[in-house]
Amino acid sequence: MPVDQRRKDEMMSQQTPFEPTLTVFMLVKTTAEWLGFTVDRRFKLLDEHVAPILRKHAESVSLRFFDVEFYSARVTDIWMWDAKDHHAYQLLVENLRETPFWDRYFEVVEILTGVENAYAKNNDRAPISA
Repeated sequence: MPVDQRRKDEMMSQQTPFEPTLTVFMLVKTTAEWLGFTVDRRFKLLDEHVAPILRKHAESVSLRFFDVEFYSARVTDIWMWDAKDHHAYQLLVENLRETPFWDRYFEVVEILTGVENAYAKNNDRAPISA
């Protein structure tokens, strides 16, 4: 298996090692510059810029990628961040903003922050799930 694929598999299968306080849905849209790169180049850039940030914050923040370009014209991807606390998420964003992934390779369209099952937790109830 190629090294880039192995790293991608490791990042995608990473288990959250903490109970997240918040989940952030970062809605992003690829730019023409990103789409102009070959697939190999894109994975190299991910390894170079994003993987070190994920490793640095692995104990307090995790990431999942969702491709939505098949169903949306407004955004192409959703980056779902689980964070141990607000400060951990803020530190991650500070690092991410220093890379070309923030508003160069991807336009950050919207950031939606939520707390899973907050309504149930705040009312001392079991969450409803299927």
